[in-house]
Amino acid sequence: MDFLTFVERNGRRIALPAGEHVFRQGDEDRSVYVLEQGLLKAYYLSGDGRETIKSFILEGELIGSLASAWRKETCSFSVVTLEPSSVLAFDFDALHSACRRDIDLAGAMIEHLLAFSMKKERRERELLTESAEHRYRALIAASPELFERVRQKDIARYLGITPVALSRIRQRSDARAVGEGD
Repeated sequence: MDFLTFVERNGRRIALPAGEHVFRQGDEDRSVYVLEQGLLKAYYLSGDGRETIKSFILEGELIGSLASAWRKETCSFSVVTLEPSSVLAFDFDALHSACRRDIDLAGAMIEHLLAFSMKKERRERELLTESAEHRYRALIAASPELFERVRQKDIARYLGITPVALSRIRQRSDARAVGEGD
């Protein structure tokens, strides 16, 4: 069975308004979610209430807390809708069990996990080795639609900078673009 067939057979569709949490840091949530429509934000809250954005989830992508689903711990991060959204939720244990019986489904999950791992590796490298301006340009190149769908303060948090620093980077980038066009 392919992954989409599994999700359609075993998932339950959940419609969520903007600002609604799919799950929160500290929850126990054994589900994995596929975003059908909308936009999600995954984030961490520090002990002092500071928010750090882990990722934005676009249509067709999966999200879930492996710590909670696999290890039966609490979720280490939160996921909230930034737009009205529709997700397909399915039980991680059911997926894991089905993968043990179905080589095609297991292969599809390996592909999803590899793509996820490469995304995480790229994000880690950018945060640890690249300048904020480089991270900004990389985000524009990879996901230009985010700049129309996400508030500037959330883009800044994702990049690991303040909104003021993001504004300065954008101004420099716009000035360069104008200079290159002359």
